[in-house]
Amino acid sequence: MNALKNKVQLIGNLGNTPEIITLDSGKKLAKFSIATNESYKNTEGEKVTETQWHQVIAWNKTAEIIENYLQKGSEVALEGKITYRSYETKEGEKRYVTEIVCNELLMIGNK
Repeated sequence: MNALKNKVQLIGNLGNTPEIITLDSGKKLAKFSIATNESYKNTEGEKVTETQWHQVIAWNKTAEIIENYLQKGSEVALEGKITYRSYETKEGEKRYVTEIVCNELLMIGNK
């Protein structure tokens, strides 16, 4: 391996209508969640489906595409990188956030 990279690929459905924020600089930011499902059979032979939720953000042109074409339930394939950040609330509590920064997006399924 020449170089290890921070790369995430997900296929899933939007859990909410994307929140679009236009910053003072004119840049657009899209924020949404995506659900991915994994199925397996337990020891009793029953099918079990586990859902994982991922917080996703996208910037600029990708955010514009998301704003114009995606809504809750849309199926997408996306690629990006995982990021970690923290912030402090007004009450002084430290909060931690894990997000996927999307840089490529493919719309799947019917509109």
